[in-house]
Amino acid sequence: MSSEKVDAPLQTPIWALLPLRVFLGGTFLYAGLSKILDTHYLDHTSPLGVHAQMLHAATTSPIGPLVSFAAEYPTVTGPVIAFGEIAVGLGALLGLFTRIAALGGILLALSFFLTVSWTTRPYYFGADIVFAAAWTPLLIAGDAGLFSVTTRLRAAIRRPNLAPDDVKRRILLWGGLITATTAALGGVIVLTRRATIHSKPSRPTGPGTNSPTAIAAVSAVAVGSSTRFTTPDGSAAYLLRPSTDTFMAFLATCTHQGCPVTPAGTGFRCPCHGSTFDGNGQVTGGPAAKPLNNVPVRVVDGQVALETPPKPKSAG
Repeated sequence: MSSEKVDAPLQTPIWALLPLRVFLGGTFLYAGLSKILDTHYLDHTSPLGVHAQMLHAATTSPIGPLVSFAAEYPTVTGPVIAFGEIAVGLGALLGLFTRIAALGGILLALSFFLTVSWTTRPYYFGADIVFAAAWTPLLIAGDAGLFSVTTRLRAAIRRPNLAPDDVKRRILLWGGLITATTAALGGVIVLTRRATIHSKPSRPTGPGTNSPTAIAAVSAVAVGSSTRFTTPDGSAAYLLRPSTDTFMAFLATCTHQGCPVTPAGTGFRCPCHGSTFDGNGQVTGGPAAKPLNNVPVRVVDGQVALETPPKPKSAG
């Protein structure tokens, strides 16, 4: 019996969950931190912010009204999502209330599935439903005491004269202190980011000109190249010059799930689900079914300017 424990410790079932814990915990921690550290995330005027993305997702989500309601409070909803991911990630990595962390991971993944990934076809192309399923083993089995902060806390505070209820209370106390400290540090980061957003100077709508509709000087855009600009309503867009006398512009938002597209060759590519578009904004591959939204432009006195400033996006 004792030789089995020594000879085959890695063959015990508890080790089988460790790679899953590391992957899920690391992924959710990274996802939460990347949101908090992104200057666009809490900026309600940015098309890349949580506000704009939730409004876009609400148009196709089966829980659209709830998503639209949450989108009206981005300064609350955004940090809740980000810190939820951070808490879930740390819980899984540290073995701190692992089952609770797994339940939080399932709920977050399901919420993303019902919003961001709901229209992905076939469904297994979307990662969120896979993440929801991947958390279930940790919900069922927990961390089994392997590399577990909760287990170490239990061992550290267990005394011969302490009742089981006292041990549980102390574990909850220390776990709560760790969680509260993490939340406090995160709150400082959020407040710092919000202060940065509100202190940013207003962006000029056209480089080198006082015109509210100017984008760029004709001479500044080489034939066959593209340049990024921001529309008056805060949307990111790209200006293209396919030939000497031709200019065209498109919003830098994928028509599939609203992710930002980036230039790829003579066209564009969406990094989220792989949709591709040609230089005319037409779909050439991926799940997107509609072309990129066109932004009418014209040349005025050596400047490329908006034909008509795009109207602000509706709440859907």
